[in-house]
Amino acid sequence: MSLTFHWFLPTNGDSRHVVGGGHGTPATASGRDRPPTVAYLSQIAQAAEDLGFVGALTPTGAWCEDAWLTTAMVSRHTERLKFLVAFRPGSVSPTLAAQMASTFQRQSGGRLLLNVVTGGESQEQRAYGDFLDKDARYRRTGEFLEIVRGLWEGKSVDLHGEHLRVEDAKLGRVPDPVPEIYFGGSSPVAGEVAARHVDVYLTWGEPPAQVARKIAWIRELAAGQGRTLRFGIRLHVITRDTAEQAWAEARRLLDGFDPETVRSVQAGLTRSESEGQRRMLALHGGGRDGLEIHPNLWAGIGLVRGGAGTALVGSHDEVAERIEEYHALGIDEFVLSGYPHLEEAYWFGEGVLPRLAARGLWRHPAGTTVAAPPQVPFAS
Repeated sequence: MSLTFHWFLPTNGDSRHVVGGGHGTPATASGRDRPPTVAYLSQIAQAAEDLGFVGALTPTGAWCEDAWLTTAMVSRHTERLKFLVAFRPGSVSPTLAAQMASTFQRQSGGRLLLNVVTGGESQEQRAYGDFLDKDARYRRTGEFLEIVRGLWEGKSVDLHGEHLRVEDAKLGRVPDPVPEIYFGGSSPVAGEVAARHVDVYLTWGEPPAQVARKIAWIRELAAGQGRTLRFGIRLHVITRDTAEQAWAEARRLLDGFDPETVRSVQAGLTRSESEGQRRMLALHGGGRDGLEIHPNLWAGIGLVRGGAGTALVGSHDEVAERIEEYHALGIDEFVLSGYPHLEEAYWFGEGVLPRLAARGLWRHPAGTTVAAPPQVPFAS
């Protein structure tokens, strides 16, 4: 089985520095270095497509551009790349969402994937008119996905749930293919939703032992529903020809973190209701020391960014080894990013993917032959 790699479209802006934000915190000023125009995002998407990434994730929230509209425009500048569109079930009716996805599939040639984000921050949800607490939002997500799945199957759906109600709902045209649903969440109620409804369970980049426990948890829940899921992981990457070069880049990024920005972002994130965000914060504790929490796994990004806060850092061979380590746990899909996203896509695509191909772990989705990387000696 070939591993699947997705890249990231920075609809909150891009930079040679880390662009912070997310989980109730605003995008940092660095996001203005490269504004998220359709032209720039299309450059990234085209590079990802050429390099062999299958799809590209777009975030959701007040801190970034709307994912549906942005990817619809960027899709016109690509041919194969899929778009992993993040959206929140509480902000649109399930019937309309099912119709939007169906339209996207037809107009893009079947290139939509959906990342369902329940929303971990009540304050941000209230800004969108959603006043449910977190557990109730997850229960609503379950009802939402039950309706959407039924509509995509061509059924007429009637549901009178705790939070959602539809009568005689039906689509004029069902999507072909049906979009796969990606989903993440670390709380007990999130696990129940994943087990019942999703295709790919996503986790943020925790150390392998923690990821293994999370996979085992979700597998057991899914088995209880008579289902099996695939697993993916969300990580940043800093990969270079040598480990020294990669860690020098990580230090450069860390040196660019303004202390006041770190304090402000950390203060905001400590108020998060997200169990996954709490686990991210525990990896670095808000300090700049001891940030390599597992070989080649660096927690520095999480000092200024909500959500995914860890990066694989090292030589191309080392990063390939860490990917193989996660794969051995059951991870088959990797959703990656790096600053700036255009250049880092090439570092990973030209440095790591050929090494994984040489190991028999990856092949280009377009069938392009990938040459094995040359073994270049470095002076001591």
